[in-house]
Amino acid sequence: MNIIEQFKLTDKKALVTGGGSGIGRAYVQALAEAGADVAVVDMKTDAAESVADEVMKLGRASLAIHADVTQPDEIDRMIDTVVAEWGRLDIAVNNAGVSTRGPAEDLPLEDWDRVVNLNLRGSFLCAQKEARVMIPQQYGKIIFTTSISALVINGPQLHIAYGASKAGLEHLVKGLGVEWIQYGINVNGICPGAVYTPFVMQAEDLKDLIPVWEALYPIKRLCHVEELKGAVVYLASDVSSFMVGHSMIIDGGYTLL
Repeated sequence: MNIIEQFKLTDKKALVTGGGSGIGRAYVQALAEAGADVAVVDMKTDAAESVADEVMKLGRASLAIHADVTQPDEIDRMIDTVVAEWGRLDIAVNNAGVSTRGPAEDLPLEDWDRVVNLNLRGSFLCAQKEARVMIPQQYGKIIFTTSISALVINGPQLHIAYGASKAGLEHLVKGLGVEWIQYGINVNGICPGAVYTPFVMQAEDLKDLIPVWEALYPIKRLCHVEELKGAVVYLASDVSSFMVGHSMIIDGGYTLL
């Protein structure tokens, strides 16, 4: 088969958590542009609906689903909604995440729990439910958004809970990748450096760090969300069928220093 044809996702059924903005929105757009029908999952219903409208304008089917992926019953409803509508789930991108910043010695327990519950526990619970659909299919692609904060102490901001949660997520990619490939499920990750997302650009305590980060990167800028679109299509397509339990590091050379 022609290599371009192998990248196509025509009629595949996908979902993206945290799909209402930023990196997640770029993932949704990429999957739809490659031919998939995409469910947009977000805590903000209006954001999910807006991105779902973008998918439908591309000629693909979409669902806007409000779900808190720290809650098992809401994860069940999310997956059940997709399967009830489309009959299967081929691609699941577990992208929803959160961070908190500040010195470790002052970190409130509730902030630690909030970050770990969403980034690590929630991602595992989503993958577990997704696999229960994909195992009988003997096919599936599960993709996690990790972070270079899992690999290095990524400063100058202090975010110990975020880094620890993403490090756990990196191990989840490896462990689930090995466990589930026997069922035809490829589990992999996308590991970006700092990204120009609306959140980063607008957050009062982050936007002043942008020039600091830019100076630290060999490429002298951050990642644009559009630069992650190719990675998610690669991992969602059968071109990546021999890739198991690894994350694609897309960081402008930051972790090489």
